[in-house]
Amino acid sequence: MTREAGFDMPRPCEFTPVLAHTRTVYSAVEPTAFDCMKIIVVRSGGALLLSEFGPRHVNVGDVVLLESNTLCGAEPEGFFTTTTLFVDRDYVIDQVFWQYAATFSDRLDAGRLLEAFHTPPARIVRIGEHRADALSPWLDELVTLTLDGDIAGRFYRAQSLLSAILDVVVPRSAVEESWTVFARRGTAAPTPHRRHLFRPLRPEAREIADLLRGDIARRWSVRELTEVVHLSPSQLRRVFVEAFGKAPIAYLTMLRAERMAHLLRTTDAAIAVIASEVGWGDPDFAARQFRRRVGVSPREYRRMGREMEPRDPPGVNARRNRAKRS
Repeated sequence: MTREAGFDMPRPCEFTPVLAHTRTVYSAVEPTAFDCMKIIVVRSGGALLLSEFGPRHVNVGDVVLLESNTLCGAEPEGFFTTTTLFVDRDYVIDQVFWQYAATFSDRLDAGRLLEAFHTPPARIVRIGEHRADALSPWLDELVTLTLDGDIAGRFYRAQSLLSAILDVVVPRSAVEESWTVFARRGTAAPTPHRRHLFRPLRPEAREIADLLRGDIARRWSVRELTEVVHLSPSQLRRVFVEAFGKAPIAYLTMLRAERMAHLLRTTDAAIAVIASEVGWGDPDFAARQFRRRVGVSPREYRRMGREMEPRDPPGVNARRNRAKRS
């Protein structure tokens, strides 16, 4: 799985509950989503982010919290450097259980607590430049552990680094002072250990996701999907939500918005034509769905993409001028 620099995921050889990497972005990043939670710390530069919180400017000292399967794109203001933490959802849920172990009777209580909260799937936390600088050594060490492929060998150190980072970020998120800031409604209690990279546990969920991705323009019905995997509607919803954090049709809507964003940026086709191509016959309905997930209307998204031309990395112009003189 690859993404534009700054938003793509490292590729370790084995599953680990947390990964980290640092990238610098100079060109636009199309809205994409991951099936893990993401914590993006802006280290330098700035950008206009596009997600469910609407168009928001981020700079040094800002931290972006994204729940699983939440679209997010970026328009760099020249450039920006981020360190991104990819955190497995089940791992986070397990931390919630142990955080409140004194009050929970069993792990089901942790699941019920998480389901009771409606937390925004995307938020920006302003921790300030000084606090962001204080996080730098911990972020860099997590990145090094990821690059070395040594998260498992030094798991307790990685866990302590993540805890130290969250100890700075979570209390300033202006929501519930607990790990529930990262938990999506409908998440179940922790599942058994998974030895694959941020992928669903149940094969039925994977099969349905592949079907939806393979034909996003089709008018899928819940009944069709249940017949494919031989599950009842309630069973299908539970299995899929556990794997992807949202119901199958909501997941399909996310895929359509993601594809629509790509076509708006890379083609000159009319918005109505693009809407139809991704499976929305009504352009007005498509615009509403797109705005809900990307934060701006399709027309505004296309305009922004044309206004913010990619800029050359620092030093490129100087090298070109020297080449011309020679």
